[in-house]
Amino acid sequence: EAGPSTSSSSSKEEVPGKEEAKEETLEEEPEQESKGLKPTSGRGYDYGHYSWAQTLSEVSVSVPVPAGTKAKMMDVVITKTKLKVGIKGQPAIIEGELSEAVKADDCMWNIEGKSVEVSLTKQDGMHWWSSVIKGDPAIDVHKVEPENSKLTDLDPETRQTVEKMMFDQRQKALGLPTSEEMQKQEMLKKFMASHPEMDFSKAKIM
Repeated sequence: EAGPSTSSSSSKEEVPGKEEAKEETLEEEPEQESKGLKPTSGRGYDYGHYSWAQTLSEVSVSVPVPAGTKAKMMDVVITKTKLKVGIKGQPAIIEGELSEAVKADDCMWNIEGKSVEVSLTKQDGMHWWSSVIKGDPAIDVHKVEPENSKLTDLDPETRQTVEKMMFDQRQKALGLPTSEEMQKQEMLKKFMASHPEMDFSKAKIM
């Protein structure tokens, strides 16, 4: 007698678990271009083919050149709004429109060892430059801080102007009122307090 056929063949098909492939988005966080590059200790930047530093009154540009380069071999042009530095017969190392105007008659250059040192006198010496040449990567001027020792060396009037400028730059960066705006608000408060009989509800506050 044939025993009962116990077919133990399982008809269950194992559906492979669809593991969702985790797409690793290795997107590099972009350096916040709107804020600019972090300035060097000289309040400028080193681009490789040239570097620069600045004080409130002048900008120093250093351009590497081959050893043995003489001044007569150089092609340097400095105008109020443009700068060109190169070796005659070769493509210019720096050439373009200055980001700010300079006092061309007070600017100078010379060769020191393996570099050409260019000194540019700012026409407006009351703020920091974000770059030397328009179009070059800019630094974040809000991260520029003058040396305290230099600040104390300034005459009182200039020092007050510099400190006010630094304060205003920080306030603007934080979206807060500048010293002039705060002064206007304070003057308005005092005026309103001394004239309680006047109606300021419809006054336009600039």
